[in-house]
Amino acid sequence: MESSLTISIQDYLKHIYELTEGGQNASTNALSERLNVKPASVTNMVQKLAAAQPALVEYQKHQGVTLTKEGRKAALEVIRHHRLLEAWLVKTLGYSWDEVHEEAERLEHVISEDFERRMAAAMGHPLRDPHGELIPTADLVMPLEDSTPLSALRPKQKAKIQCVKNADAELLRHLEDLGLLPGAQIVIVDYSSFDHNLTVKSGAKVSVLGLNITGKIFVDYPG
Repeated sequence: MESSLTISIQDYLKHIYELTEGGQNASTNALSERLNVKPASVTNMVQKLAAAQPALVEYQKHQGVTLTKEGRKAALEVIRHHRLLEAWLVKTLGYSWDEVHEEAERLEHVISEDFERRMAAAMGHPLRDPHGELIPTADLVMPLEDSTPLSALRPKQKAKIQCVKNADAELLRHLEDLGLLPGAQIVIVDYSSFDHNLTVKSGAKVSVLGLNITGKIFVDYPG
């Protein structure tokens, strides 16, 4: 399906998927901000996607956008390409986790399905990308994520970092400096009820993190 869609449409579907992951609709303003296009252009595109055969989105004015079954499948195909490419760039070409997003953004639209299969097989069919995010399966199903936001933890609780849901290179480099990488074991040392900052220990490093960071880090916490 993906090969018959323009790069622009693929980008729209991917961002709609990301904005609606939690069950909410994607607003035209949120899509406008994500895609850096005018809200009127977003409205025109989502109307086009809703009128496609088969329809790729469901859209109602002032109520936002959701993906149809066909739209979700197309979005997951792009996301699978992207996350496999990120894993491949790190594992094979020596990219760091803060470098891969933009490269994968460019390549995700042009690789063939045969290349995707060979790339996945060569890496042993990885389950997660370098940021710890789940990779959709070959039959375009997103595995269930059972992680917990770091922001939900409190003092003395222990957890393992599962993923970082942010592609900002500066933030990723900052987290790496703090030892807060996927797979790292952490302990919550302190919590401030005034500003919701968490003091987190990873190895020998102790860091104070605000909600703008703890809301983007997800952990494997046994409860």
